[in-house]
Amino acid sequence: MDKQEHLDLYHQMVLIRRVEERAAELYQQGKIGGFLHLYIGQEAVSTGLIAARQPQDRVITAYRDHGVALNVGISADSVMAELLGKATGMSKGKGGSMHMADVEKNFWGGHGIVGAHLPIAAGMALGDQYSGVDAVTICMFGDGATNIGFFHEGVNLSKVWDLPVLWVCENNQYGMGTTIERASAVSEIRQKAEGYGIPNERVDGMDVLAVRAAALKALEFVRSGKGPYFLEVMTYRYRGHSVGDPERYRDSDEVKKWQENDPIGIYHAYLLKEKIAKEAELNAISESVDKEVAAAVQFAESSPEPAPEELFADVYAE
Repeated sequence: MDKQEHLDLYHQMVLIRRVEERAAELYQQGKIGGFLHLYIGQEAVSTGLIAARQPQDRVITAYRDHGVALNVGISADSVMAELLGKATGMSKGKGGSMHMADVEKNFWGGHGIVGAHLPIAAGMALGDQYSGVDAVTICMFGDGATNIGFFHEGVNLSKVWDLPVLWVCENNQYGMGTTIERASAVSEIRQKAEGYGIPNERVDGMDVLAVRAAALKALEFVRSGKGPYFLEVMTYRYRGHSVGDPERYRDSDEVKKWQENDPIGIYHAYLLKEKIAKEAELNAISESVDKEVAAAVQFAESSPEPAPEELFADVYAE
């Protein structure tokens, strides 16, 4: 990686953090409706993964999707407008927080039903395999989804047919308010891949470079025609499951312990230690991100609401 690539990763992580922090404020002001699942604390996961993919690789994820949208290149303007339900959002204001997507960027969406997108990922990979397309489907999901039938059906078939899928479990320790230990029969989620004969690995999800390295290795394996690969990425969400979560199921000391290993802070320290960047350069990135997010909020708030006839548009594929 050259210096600019490192700085781009830092910019993306800070951008995700600032967009999410601002979104939380707008939600409290009543400007964002429905549910709002923030990616704060998990920025290194999608940033590292997307940095390793090739343009033809598909990306599909669950409802905690704002960070992924930014990583694939969707503008902060479009993300913020979608959050506010405006016509200028990537899904024309009709998808909102949980259903961001941009097919032109090979981002096949956030999905609101837990685990339901895993069979879709297997289907997309089957289509690429059948058509001879050199593409990998990167499917991201939470640890809670691994206890659902969709997970087992999709993962099993991916091995039966040796589909080009990279399964990525973002293990943030909780399925809503339930710890892994109370919901999963195995202590490590990657062990579930063992049951289907799928190669697997556990990765430090607070280290963006570790995620990127693991993703490059896994994508090379899948792209070579050897079948699916499974990554369990260990991370932590600093905020509640959604904005309305009172968080009574964990104490503040636990959150503080994980915040000491903040993914942005870790990368910031690495860039300085390795003399890749200077403090002034990183501060300049943070300042530019603040301006970018402020402009995105202004753009979203000044954008029009979807027209009434949009209720009947995009119902069927043309």
